[in-house]
Amino acid sequence: MAIHLGANQYGKAENRVVRIYRDTPRHQIRDLNVSTALRGDFEDAHTTGDQSDVLPTDTQKNTAFAFAKEKGIGAIEDYALTLGAHFLDASPAAQGARIEVEEYAWDRIQVDGQGHDHSFVRTGGGVRNTVVNVEGRGAERKTYVVSGISDLVVLKSTGSEFHGFLKDEYTTLPETNDRILATSLVARWRYDTRRTGDGSVDWDKSYDEIKGLLLSRFATIHSLALQQTLYGMGSAVLEQHPEVAEIKFSAPNKHHFLVDLSPFGTENPGEVFIAADRPYGLIEATVTRDDASDAGSAWHAVPGFC
Repeated sequence: MAIHLGANQYGKAENRVVRIYRDTPRHQIRDLNVSTALRGDFEDAHTTGDQSDVLPTDTQKNTAFAFAKEKGIGAIEDYALTLGAHFLDASPAAQGARIEVEEYAWDRIQVDGQGHDHSFVRTGGGVRNTVVNVEGRGAERKTYVVSGISDLVVLKSTGSEFHGFLKDEYTTLPETNDRILATSLVARWRYDTRRTGDGSVDWDKSYDEIKGLLLSRFATIHSLALQQTLYGMGSAVLEQHPEVAEIKFSAPNKHHFLVDLSPFGTENPGEVFIAADRPYGLIEATVTRDDASDAGSAWHAVPGFC
C-alpha cells in the first residue's frame, strides 16, 4: 500500500496586531487578528523532518507585527496582499500564501458630546474580514481577494412570513404571516480578478457600501423566507458593484418563540418572546453573476459556505 503526503499548509494563526497611530494628540487605532499560512513543496518537512525549506511560523508572526509599523495599516486587503507577496518571495518552496485578517472596530468614547482623543469603546456592528491568496511568481503571479463581514446581528420585528412549506407526519411548525426574523450574518464576497488587478478598487469604500446595502435590503425586503432575503441582498450587491464576482452567505435563523402567558391570565399579542440559541435553522447560499471570473484559489481553506 502506497502512502503519500496530501494537501498541507502551515502558518501562524490569530496574531493580535494592534496598531496605534500617535502622530498627533488625536490617536487612531487599528485592531486586527491576522492568520498567515504557506502551502507548497514541504514534503521533506513532514516525511524526514528536514526544515531547510520552512520559513518558521514565528518569522511569519514577527513580519505581521513589523509590517504594521514599517508599511502601516490602511485597508486590510492591502495589508494582507503585501504580507502574502512578501511570504511567497521569502519562501522559495512555497507555491501559495494565504492571509486572513479580521478587524475589530472601535469608536471614540463621547465626552461632553465630543469624541475623546485617546479613549475608545469596541463597537458591535459586525467584524470586517478578508482572505487573500497569492500564488506564483513574476508575471505568473495571481492574487485572489475575498472580503466580508461576520457577526452582523440583525433583527426585524415584523415584515417576515413563513408558510406554504412541505409537511409530513413529523411536521409541527405552525404557519405564520408575521414573525420575528433575526440572524447573525456571515457574508463573504469575491472580488473579480479582471476588475481588481489594476489596483483600482477602493477596498474601504467598497466594504462600507456593501455593508450598507446588506443592511438596507434586510430591512426593506418583505420576507417570505430567509432564503428569499439572502438572495435579494446578494442580488443588490452584484447589481451595484461590478467589482464583485459572487457573494456567499451563512445565516443561522435566530428563532424567537412567542411565550404563552395565558396561565397567568395575560394576553401576549406578539410582544414577549423567548430567544432560543439552539437548535437553529442554518441557511447558506451563493449568489453569482453569469460572467464571473474563475474563482481559482480564492476560496482555499474557507470552511463551508463562509
